[in-house]
Amino acid sequence: MPHAKQIQRVNSQQTADEILRTIEQEKIVFVRLQFVDILGSPKNLVIPTAMLDEAFDDGIPFDASSIVGCAVIEDSDKVLRIDPASFSVLPASIEPKKTARFTCDIYDANGKRFPGDVKYVLEQMVHKAQKLGYQFNTGSECEFFLFKKNGLEPTMIPHDGAGYFDLSHRDLAEGVRGDIALALQQLGLNIYTTHHEVAPGQQEINFQYADAVTTADRIITLKYVSKIIASQHDLHASFMPKPLFGTNGSGMHTHQSFFTAKGENAFYDPDDKHKLSELAYQFIAGQLMYVREMCAILNPTVNSFKRLVPGYEAPTYISWANQNRSALIRIPAKRGKATRCELRNPDVACNPYLAYAVMLAAGLKGIEDKLEAPEPVEHNIYELTAKEREAYHIQQLPESLGHALHLMEESTLVKEALGDHVYENFLEVKHKEWAEYQMQVTRWELDRYFPDL
Repeated sequence: MPHAKQIQRVNSQQTADEILRTIEQEKIVFVRLQFVDILGSPKNLVIPTAMLDEAFDDGIPFDASSIVGCAVIEDSDKVLRIDPASFSVLPASIEPKKTARFTCDIYDANGKRFPGDVKYVLEQMVHKAQKLGYQFNTGSECEFFLFKKNGLEPTMIPHDGAGYFDLSHRDLAEGVRGDIALALQQLGLNIYTTHHEVAPGQQEINFQYADAVTTADRIITLKYVSKIIASQHDLHASFMPKPLFGTNGSGMHTHQSFFTAKGENAFYDPDDKHKLSELAYQFIAGQLMYVREMCAILNPTVNSFKRLVPGYEAPTYISWANQNRSALIRIPAKRGKATRCELRNPDVACNPYLAYAVMLAAGLKGIEDKLEAPEPVEHNIYELTAKEREAYHIQQLPESLGHALHLMEESTLVKEALGDHVYENFLEVKHKEWAEYQMQVTRWELDRYFPDL
């Protein structure tokens, strides 16, 4: 299996020697070595620049036993190895001291790639697609909320009362989004659009599409940068899928496409009635077939399923359509090089490396088994009756994290995509979360039952 730097990536042209020269020219003082745990939370070690030669040559050892889902105490010695393609100098708005950062690959002490490295999980799936001649590109729409703070503590009061695409006289967060976008651009990330979303205090920042590993890196960086910039404005940035009752939640709609080595979009067929290739139909069919099994990865929290309800622009029914936004998979109107399928149920609480890995696994399985996609459903599915949905053979997504975990436990596809280590540890962590939630007595229950029972 190749290292990440051997997979076609943006900014992969710099060598270690060139990076070291840049470090010296920029007078960098510290280096952050970042990686991600099984839940998608960023972690890091900080080293002085004097240690960078050693980091490039031998890696930096660390104790992984206290990191969620990473390693047990009797096998805790792991090594961080730098991915040169990820090198960036942090802007002063993020890190006032001159600091560079890399994302890292995790190795066992014996020199082999650690199977619990979530980035490695995605790289293996990407490599599988590459062997078939395709690069898996993704572009995710990342939504989040900005809430006011009371001193150091976040409140549940949205930063503003603006709505979708509102102008700056109502959209109080325009300057905050601008600062986030500027910091991301200074880190070399290409911003596509930024705007206010539907709900009060809700924002969206989109990147240009890229290979899946690069896009996953960018999502982690977006979360990291957004929280820092928001704090500088006395605000709290939340990537919780459904923080507010009665309004839209935050999704991570993900656009997916296959490109050939010649730079051609393999999902496009100008002669098809929908302008989609046979490969695209098979990819869509695979995701429709396996989405219930991978839902615990795409929607990994108890709160995720408070978003997946009718009426708030989140999908609940399993179907595809050309432009119908009530469908799980939508095909945006542009064709040619822009041909892509948009999976609409992932949310921003997911680990993007694992999410992309299972999404790609499902698509590849559809291609491998030559699955046939059903006809698109162009009606508003929320308005169909149960009998009408049954006539279209439309199933429903899991209704809770517990249900999703049960489906994942029975899934050969998800287990093979994640590998035994990540699969088993993810289920263990999430089963504990679900069990703890089931024992809670909520405010709703007290308001509903306590006065009269």
